[in-house]
Amino acid sequence: MKVRTTLKTGCMLAALALAGCASGPSGGIYVPIGAEPARAPEPPRTGTAEEEPPVWRKSEQPEVAPVPQEAPRTRSPSYSESGEGLSPAALSLVHDADRLLGQGDTAGAIAQLERAQRISPRSAEVYFKLSEAYVANDQLGAAEQFTLKGLSLAGNNTRLQRAGWLLLADIRRARGNVAGADQAEARAAAL
Repeated sequence: MKVRTTLKTGCMLAALALAGCASGPSGGIYVPIGAEPARAPEPPRTGTAEEEPPVWRKSEQPEVAPVPQEAPRTRSPSYSESGEGLSPAALSLVHDADRLLGQGDTAGAIAQLERAQRISPRSAEVYFKLSEAYVANDQLGAAEQFTLKGLSLAGNNTRLQRAGWLLLADIRRARGNVAGADQAEARAAAL
């Protein structure tokens, strides 16, 4: 009898514990079919309505003066009318290269001229000097390419253009391109 009473009391306590877990402070978690679920309370507001930025309708917005439009920019072409001059550092490297060429050190001269090219990449004179160094090193293909690049950068400087065309004529004649050499000399004579 005592065991039976203890078992009944235990079952009742277990049922009460389950019922207590099933319901929270705002009601049970089980919502009967057709009933609205309980709504969560709104979070507290930190500011007042006066601190919120005003909402402007399109018709209520203040008028803003129109911004004057800029005239379309004209871009200068990638080439320049006159070749870029040599910077003092590049000029010093060109003088060093001339000295090295005079001593027969063509590899050293080419190295100095490549440094000058990095300093003044749009100088036709550097490309012509590089061409002369490659001619001295018996690399006529590279020399012709550097001469053509120098001619493209010479702009309207007739002295540089003439020197470039004559250099190109010599290189082409050394490569066996007599017709190309004659054309280059004709271009130099036309200047």
